[in-house]
Amino acid sequence: MSADASRNDVVVVGGGHNGLVAAAYLARAGLSVQVLERLDHVGGAAVSATAFPGVPTRLSRYSYLVSLMPEPLMADLGLDVTLRSRRTASYTPTLRDGHAAGLMVERIERDETRRSFAALTGSDAEYEAWREFYADVAELARVVAPTLLEPLPSERDLRERVDPGTWRDLVTRPLGEAIERRFADDTVRGLVATDALIGTFASLNDPSLVQNRCFLYHLIGNGTGEWRVPVGGMGAVTGALHRAAVEAGAEIVTGAGVGAVRAGDDVGDGAEVEWTDADGVVHVSTARFVLANVAPWVLRILRGQGEDAATKPAGAQLKLNMLLERLPRLRSGVDPQVAFAGTLHLGEDYSQLETAYREAAAGQVPTTMPGEVYCHSLTDPTILGDVPEGTHTLTYFGLHTPPALFEADPQGAKTLAVERAIASLDQHLLDPIESCVARDADGHPCLEAKIPQDVERDLAMPGGHIFHGDLDWPWAPGRALLDTPARQWGVQTDVGPVMLCGSGARRGGAVSGIGGHNAAQAVLASR
Repeated sequence: MSADASRNDVVVVGGGHNGLVAAAYLARAGLSVQVLERLDHVGGAAVSATAFPGVPTRLSRYSYLVSLMPEPLMADLGLDVTLRSRRTASYTPTLRDGHAAGLMVERIERDETRRSFAALTGSDAEYEAWREFYADVAELARVVAPTLLEPLPSERDLRERVDPGTWRDLVTRPLGEAIERRFADDTVRGLVATDALIGTFASLNDPSLVQNRCFLYHLIGNGTGEWRVPVGGMGAVTGALHRAAVEAGAEIVTGAGVGAVRAGDDVGDGAEVEWTDADGVVHVSTARFVLANVAPWVLRILRGQGEDAATKPAGAQLKLNMLLERLPRLRSGVDPQVAFAGTLHLGEDYSQLETAYREAAAGQVPTTMPGEVYCHSLTDPTILGDVPEGTHTLTYFGLHTPPALFEADPQGAKTLAVERAIASLDQHLLDPIESCVARDADGHPCLEAKIPQDVERDLAMPGGHIFHGDLDWPWAPGRALLDTPARQWGVQTDVGPVMLCGSGARRGGAVSGIGGHNAAQAVLASR
């Protein structure tokens, strides 16, 4: 092996979407930028892939919807990406006393939502509580969303602009308290609660409030909280970001496995990154700044601080990607092209969510698996490719499946989790999902499953945590010291030349580009 050295203004470790955003902004500002990605392609979790042999359909294999990416950021970088609204907001099939029905929530209300609430609960009370609660959420979203591309606001400043009751319900007290106080129906309570648990293993009454923070991020995107489908799949988003970075002059190096990051304490000290290319040749890139688009836990290892098992993040999701020959019929009689067009909720009554959490915390795969189903091809058929008419994608995202469940018997526990996830869907179908699943060129069912260990192996996300760790509040806590640009933008580490630019930044999480934007602004301000 041999070593050579290169000099840059900025080296970005990790070519996920945030790293590409940072590279595009900084290269446009005239800085020399090198992006190092260990895989043979960029995009991280936000990629499209042909998952099944002989089938051209490109699935959003890991990340799958976009809400938090600010429209001003997309405009700044000239991204040629279309985000399409889904026809339905959500549908929750129900079985009560043997009667199959469901709760329909329209994306644009035309009174069907009200009728659906009344049919399920027996009155308009829950619907009115629903409207009042989400009006409060919208108030907070309108205050917080515009600050995400600005230096960190203070908690006090934001709190003074929001109704005290809303701030209490969503920020200072466990979210479960507000849900239990404001709603009576178990299904309605669960429908509200699920946004607090995506990729987050917690009780709704957890005193840490990690569930509150997860809920907030899922409801504030662009001030509306709407989750949209990227036309062409998630790879269209990172493909556009890749083009923006390269056209601005950034150097993108794939097959670059970073082994070490070394830096002085102060901004002026600079840093160096040691990495190995696909041929096994060792390189050293020096820079004024290093932006880490890896999880903070991984960064500590790269900086020689060792692995600390006690602080390793733990994700909590089961991802199933499927290709169907046809959409299944539902027992409730609702049109499957309507029910599957939005988010279809399974096993997510409030009591079921809490029971599943307790079972998983005790080391058991939840008996009733809570999860959500999406059919992207109903909104964006372009991802299907040349397939028989009637073919559709189906994506399942399961909750309360932390990595600890799969440690003793990974394959056995994974098989059980998949069986229970499918059972939670099948109980609402006239056509068992297995009868609808297409076959690949080898005759195997077009179904793949990803547990946290798979996500960690594929994407180097510790513990399979899709947010790189528990989410932070998107503001500066009281008495926070904001004495450097890195602190002001929420991207600091313990040394000046190294900053976070990914989901581990204070305003990271989901496919947003916010972490990359804010790290770039901190670098520019530090000059």
